[in-house]
Amino acid sequence: MATPFAMSRSTAVIKSNVIGLESVTLNDLALVGGKTASLGEMISKMTGLGIPVPGGFAVTAEAYRRFIEENHLAEKIEASLNEYHAGTLALSEAGRMIRELIAAGSFPAGMKADILSAYTALGKLHGQQQVDVAVRSSATAEDLPDASFAGQQETFLNIRGADALLDACKKCFASLYTDRAISYRDQQGYADIDVYLSVCVQKMVRSDRGAAGVMFTLDVDSGFPDVIVIDAAYGLGENVVKGVVNPDEYRIHKKLIGKAGVVPIFGKKRGLKDLTMIYSDAYAGGVENVATPPERRWQYALSDQQIMQLAGWALEIEKHYGKPMDIEWALDGVTGELAILQARPETVHASKSANRIVTTTLKGKKPKPLIKGIGIGTRIVSGEVMVIPDLADADKFKPGCILVTSVTDPDWVPLMKVAAGLITEHGGRTSHAAIVSRELGISAVIGTGEATRILSDGQEVTINCSESGKGEVYAGRIEHETHEVDIADLPQTRTQVMLNVANPDTADYTWHLPSDGIGLARMEFIISNQIGVHPMALVKFDELKDADAWEKLEALTHHYEDKREFFVERLAQGIGQIAASQYPRPVIVRTSDFKTNEYRDLLGGESFEPVEENPMIGFRGASRYYSDDYREGFALECQALKFVREHMGLDNVIVMIPFCRTPAEADAVLAEMAANGLARGENGLEVYVMAEIPSNILLAREFAQRFDGFSIGSNDLTQLVLGIDRDSDRLAELFDENNEAVKKMIRELIRVAHECGCKVGICGQAPSDKPEFARFLVEEGIDSISLIPDSFVATKQAIAAQEAVASSA
Repeated sequence: MATPFAMSRSTAVIKSNVIGLESVTLNDLALVGGKTASLGEMISKMTGLGIPVPGGFAVTAEAYRRFIEENHLAEKIEASLNEYHAGTLALSEAGRMIRELIAAGSFPAGMKADILSAYTALGKLHGQQQVDVAVRSSATAEDLPDASFAGQQETFLNIRGADALLDACKKCFASLYTDRAISYRDQQGYADIDVYLSVCVQKMVRSDRGAAGVMFTLDVDSGFPDVIVIDAAYGLGENVVKGVVNPDEYRIHKKLIGKAGVVPIFGKKRGLKDLTMIYSDAYAGGVENVATPPERRWQYALSDQQIMQLAGWALEIEKHYGKPMDIEWALDGVTGELAILQARPETVHASKSANRIVTTTLKGKKPKPLIKGIGIGTRIVSGEVMVIPDLADADKFKPGCILVTSVTDPDWVPLMKVAAGLITEHGGRTSHAAIVSRELGISAVIGTGEATRILSDGQEVTINCSESGKGEVYAGRIEHETHEVDIADLPQTRTQVMLNVANPDTADYTWHLPSDGIGLARMEFIISNQIGVHPMALVKFDELKDADAWEKLEALTHHYEDKREFFVERLAQGIGQIAASQYPRPVIVRTSDFKTNEYRDLLGGESFEPVEENPMIGFRGASRYYSDDYREGFALECQALKFVREHMGLDNVIVMIPFCRTPAEADAVLAEMAANGLARGENGLEVYVMAEIPSNILLAREFAQRFDGFSIGSNDLTQLVLGIDRDSDRLAELFDENNEAVKKMIRELIRVAHECGCKVGICGQAPSDKPEFARFLVEEGIDSISLIPDSFVATKQAIAAQEAVASSA
């Protein structure tokens, strides 16, 4: 094994023990390590752009090498490492022995003088005899210029005084040999590479009295590149960096930063922020965590102005480095000023490509299925069955198993999130189980009728949802293969191919698909999953007679002086996140389309909703919006839409009205929208109508005079044309969008709408599940087809093939 203390070629000419951060650039990786080199680059290049970065100095990697050499530690350290790698010494024992050797070492006289001289100069610069500093480790390695070993070494905060500084520097040196650092180098193949350590000494920002956190110039989960994500908590930033607290999260759209009159913060989530890291009063220097006062936890740690300031800086930093960045920032609670503490390239998504889509198919002959149902998703998954007949048994479920049950509702979502797949006995394509499975990206077989009787705990099965909407369950683990499609190979189509997206949290994962926007974003999904409250219960909060609902609402919204703001804020953020994922491509947002029984399930809903025999064709959609029973609730929906379009700047949002029975209803709804600041045509606002009732087609010319486009809801249209309950298990075989009566309706709508200059799209489930139905729509000249993300590739290919046939005919 190579000695870790041999002088590298790049550091052989470096004789300085200390160098000022203002003199450091990315070219000095070998001298000061990746973390400090990046910080020096920030100071030397970003301060000229008005981005403040606290200064300081670095104890160089060469100084570290000298410390080891002059204390005669190299051979002892190497001997301990050799024993560990030979298996004769435990990792914990080897690491402890090495750290104790370094702690017992002494700084050479010249090195000690250089460090203290630099510390004294930094103190004079800030008018402090014992200036408070952060002391951070910064590792480097020969022939690995970007290896910073982030998170492997130690950081010490609020270090004050000469003795404390020298002690912290030695602790940083020793942290090169923590158990995790030694193990990390072994795992990454760095054990035989020369590793050095520099120490960065930087003036502290008094965020102990303010706030701090991190920000990324892309979404670290999905790789979505057009967003800046900021995490913030009170106190020093270590709590956020190490994940000790649940911070606030703010999301800002890059493309709208700097646009006059808009504040493109499209996502704001309050974190618990239950701890605040402050300077310790127990001794000179150091830090401690204290409980955050309850009322302060409900507040956002940053103002919108501060959020936008940080986002603007993040954008400049990313431009300078030419790549996504991971940035630490702090808000000084004494001066009220923001500062950037560190910046380093983001590495998780740097090596990933978003240009490939993965699908699965069975290998060999398809076995006889145990049970059949409706297939949700396009993938094949194998696993062990767990039958959970009731939520009372939820704690028995093992994550990674296939969940089998009778039916699901929102209370089942936590189990669904950790399940490998789902099988239900009841439900159709638009059931809760189907919708949530699509949003979670899990394979599901819905409406099998007898799953809990046929399947048993511990049984191994395979779910196959790869065949255009069919779902089958086979005994055992069946081999299947994965296919990848390069997005660049997808054909261009005349027909716009859009997406159906309901869940804001999954919207970012669709950014890489070459879609033409979002053809359906369901407002009711946002209301039920991110708000959970009936809007009228907030409008009439002081009049609410349901004591239990009142108490729950008060606990949920006590930090809002006007309870209605809770609904508007959360709805706007949900819509904004979906709209931002596609900006500037169009995003069609459908106003709430709950049925009365679904509205009753919302908190406070029982006080405002009637009990209907047939809510599917009852008090829903447009009829609610101008009714005195819901007009004020619809006003909140309009306020959220207006906020997204005008305040956030996401003017790609198109509003769509569902279940509008007559032209007179259309006039009444449009008047309500205008009264709430959403006048069709103003500020480029387009308004569409769902075509899901026979009257929408029979009176298409009249509706076309009032709306900019139609969107066919094939589920409800099929239901009302054929007179079939779309959720009926017994009539499932008769429920078919390919029925000639349904197709005749669609054919007529497209013809009339185009004559009137209106666009026509479809946002129902049928094109995603039935390629032949998609081909019919293309033949008729539909303008757009909206699909669930899982079926996007296959259906787009089918559309292109049909267009090719049509053009050659």
